Amino acid sequence: MFEQDLKFIKNDRQKMLYKKAELISQDLSSFVRKADQEGRFLKESLDTLKQHEYLSLVLSDTYGGKDLSLYEWLLMQEKIAEQDAATALSVGWHNGILMELKEGKLWAEDDFDWIANQASQQKLFNRASTEKNTGSPTRGGRPETIATKTAIGYVLNGRKTFTTMAEVLDYAIVSAWIEDEEAIGWFVVDMSKDGVFVDRTWDTLGMKGTGSDDLVLESVNVCADSLVERKSKGSGPKGWLLHIPVCYLGVAKAALRDAIQFAKEFQPNSLNHPIAKESHIRQKIGEMDMILRRARAYLFHIAQEWDQYPEKRTELARDLAVVKVTATNDANRVVDLAMRIAGGRGLFKEYPFERYYRDVRAGLHNPPMDDLVLEQNASSLLDD
Repeated sequence: MFEQDLKFIKNDRQKMLYKKAELISQDLSSFVRKADQEGRFLKESLDTLKQHEYLSLVLSDTYGGKDLSLYEWLLMQEKIAEQDAATALSVGWHNGILMELKEGKLWAEDDFDWIANQASQQKLFNRASTEKNTGSPTRGGRPETIATKTAIGYVLNGRKTFTTMAEVLDYAIVSAWIEDEEAIGWFVVDMSKDGVFVDRTWDTLGMKGTGSDDLVLESVNVCADSLVERKSKGSGPKGWLLHIPVCYLGVAKAALRDAIQFAKEFQPNSLNHPIAKESHIRQKIGEMDMILRRARAYLFHIAQEWDQYPEKRTELARDLAVVKVTATNDANRVVDLAMRIAGGRGLFKEYPFERYYRDVRAGLHNPPMDDLVLEQNASSLLDD
């Protein structure tokens, strides 16, 4: 067990969940390199998650889950990310949707019961809301995907980018502009339907194993009941989005762990001892540990606040955003220090450091973005 983790595991249930996450991460470890090389979310990784029934774990026991709190789920997500960050981030969207629907009651009861039952059967889904011309949905762009009403439902046409796990999804929850209502809605789309295609566009620097390809919809007919959600004027804070920063802190933890091992074992012929004895290496290791302690303490404190005081969740909106920005930037700093310890060897795929370096960069481009959060903070302080 990572030494820092002792302070975050507070009871026997959390210890059990941590151990389960440890087993999942060990089982996933065999596929990390292949997923990264091929730039896709592997069926083998999905099968591993299903075998551990991870696709329903956040739900109540009615649906075969453990009714995880946000804190408990993040503890597991971080542990999985240490070994396989791409899979942790990917499945985080699936379980995050379930957690949001469980807590926020965004869907009608029958619709939630349907999707929860699908999850209990280890079916996989994700939202498809991002488009090339609109960018991130958090920026407020209107979808160019169009839902045209028919006598029995709707016809969907459009293209979605950043559709994580696209090739292995059972269902996509697609945002579209509903023409007759002049409003934004979300439709559940069976990925096996005629007119649904995956265009393998995912060719990126980092998080290659998420397989976040384009989803193409060409005259896809869906029934009226597939419209499960309409955009409301305002939405409250989303605690489940902490799965983003906790994933990158998992990468940083892995980088610290491997940097420590490297420093203890590597001894150039210019020294009569391993580099772990060198003061500049020790300074870097100390800084990495300090950054991680601070970042993790902040994140898990906010998660605990979310769980313990649901009536105060609206007050956590700014903290949730600041946690994401600080954690992802801190994670980048930790990985950068690990690369400096490994030196030129860190560039070789023989070591995991270069993958950590590539993957952790992606966190800077997940929502919310740094500029939005900083502007919100400044506005609260400067604009009376």
